[in-house]
Amino acid sequence: MTAEQFSQIASTIPLNPGIYKYFDENDELLYVGKAKSLRKRVSSYFTKTFTTYKTHELVHRIRRIEFTIVGSEQDAFLLENSLIKQFQPKFNINLKDDKSYPYIVIKNEPFPRVFLTRRKIPDGSEYLGPFTSVGRVRELLDFVKSNIQLRTCQLNLSDTQIKKGKYKVCLEYHLGNCKGPCEGLQTAGDYAEGLVQLRNILKGNLGPLIQQFKREMRTLAEKMDFEKAEIIRKKIEHLENYEARSVIVSKHLSNADVFTIARDGDLAYINYLMVETGTIVQTHTTQVETHLEESDAEVLAFTIAQLRETFNSLAHELILPFPIEYPEEGIVQTIPKGGDKKKLIELSEKNVHYFREELRRKQLLQLQGKTPDERRQVLVQLMEDLQLSELPVHIECFDNSNFQGSYPVSAMVCFRDGVESKKDYRHFNVKTVQGINDFATMKEVVHRRYKRLMEEKQSLPQLVIIDGGKGQLGAAMESITELGLTGMMTVVGLAKNEEEIFFPGDSESIKLPYNSDSLHLVRRIRDEVHRFGITFHRKQRSRGTFTNELEQIEGIGKKTADLLLKRFRSVNKIRQLGEDELAEVVGPVKARLVREHFAEPGTAGSGPGDPGVPPAEEAGNEPVKPS
Repeated sequence: MTAEQFSQIASTIPLNPGIYKYFDENDELLYVGKAKSLRKRVSSYFTKTFTTYKTHELVHRIRRIEFTIVGSEQDAFLLENSLIKQFQPKFNINLKDDKSYPYIVIKNEPFPRVFLTRRKIPDGSEYLGPFTSVGRVRELLDFVKSNIQLRTCQLNLSDTQIKKGKYKVCLEYHLGNCKGPCEGLQTAGDYAEGLVQLRNILKGNLGPLIQQFKREMRTLAEKMDFEKAEIIRKKIEHLENYEARSVIVSKHLSNADVFTIARDGDLAYINYLMVETGTIVQTHTTQVETHLEESDAEVLAFTIAQLRETFNSLAHELILPFPIEYPEEGIVQTIPKGGDKKKLIELSEKNVHYFREELRRKQLLQLQGKTPDERRQVLVQLMEDLQLSELPVHIECFDNSNFQGSYPVSAMVCFRDGVESKKDYRHFNVKTVQGINDFATMKEVVHRRYKRLMEEKQSLPQLVIIDGGKGQLGAAMESITELGLTGMMTVVGLAKNEEEIFFPGDSESIKLPYNSDSLHLVRRIRDEVHRFGITFHRKQRSRGTFTNELEQIEGIGKKTADLLLKRFRSVNKIRQLGEDELAEVVGPVKARLVREHFAEPGTAGSGPGDPGVPPAEEAGNEPVKPS
């Protein structure tokens, strides 16, 4: 649908809150969205300039629009989430979480049994959960069994059957794990009290149960029944030890849901901590795939609604890293600056980053574990996805690195037949570039690398990846052109963090298929060049290879230079400061020396953006031993 076509129907769309649905020419649902004002929101798709290819593609495919008016923004929010979950339109956020979670069921029967299940049956039974870990559920049930006497048999314990005396107590009774309701030795009321204790344990609320056991222990001790009192004492100790192992944030906290997010381009990772009476009772991290220009706040709001529904959360407080639009009634958002709630945010962030790195590690192991034929198939897929003229059995990737705006170096990694060829890795100290200039640095190191290969008559790679996007790609192509290598190998740019691939001269980027082996290989190459470059950079700094420009100022020693860098983070920042600001750290005399140094015309490093790092000697053409 074009903007002109939409303008003819725009006036028919109401200004009320509601949800809108986009359909393509085959009447397939493409997208569901919510809006405070339907007309304004839908119009924005046809009047606003979007930066992503996917949004342009969505608008291009729209042939029909439907909308539903609702009473409030909250109703729109809930309806949108319900429709996305039901229809999963291809352009909506996709929560990649289709697991069936375990529950603990309290059966709807006399003297209810308690056990693990993944199936919810509408038979009037009570289902507690769901839980994120089946191992956690089994641990809970073992813990319950050792502290609360509930039956595990499948007998029909109706009053009629018990009065007939059809059953006899089993071994569980003699072991002390059951009170023998089958012979009428336990009342239904006493059994129900055990179920109340069970619910408290699952909520992490062990206090009432411990206090009850202490009362029982005192009563038994007063009756001189020390044997049974000792059994209760051991249960109290068991409960207190279990409570100590639980992640208790603060006993002063009420129920709350904690959420944090980490983002990698179109992929987002959200961690959820369910807190009840100050104890973390559930933790879950999920992966979300976005398709349009959704912000972190939009992705987080969508995922929160889905996860709260999945895990039946009734908490009225959301603890978040930043505010979001979440119109559910009665919900309070807290963005903590300190205290126990801030610690919860930090813990959630640790979990989400661990999940992301663990996922990357597993993807790497899947790639490394492939046979030669399987690795060749990955290269064939990459060749097809990038439309290369030949199989990329030899791939090289370049990346620049600097520290706090100073000390530029570069790294190059080489992959042959889909795996690292560490003997071909190279480091480069920059020789001809003053200061931090990523484009000039990339031009220099690419020129040095392929001039050397030509001189030594070595084979050229089929694919060269420039990590950094269009600017660095253009600089690299200048060197390729100067060396007369245009058309002899494919050179592409890889946008930072976005995994968008640019070809020279193309205005639009391309993205490899989501979760494909070819994308995993490109990610692996990118991560490896980052690791290799950063490792080299750290070694150079620790050896003192880099000279700090501040130490070259007469009257300024290493201690003062380090103090300034620690406070202001970079030489560039120090160059821009006034004498008074410097004097607060190093005193007026040394502040004047620093200020005069950077004010002198012709001083090394006095130009804009130049930290004054002298060119280091080349360390770039010696083979690197495998690490």
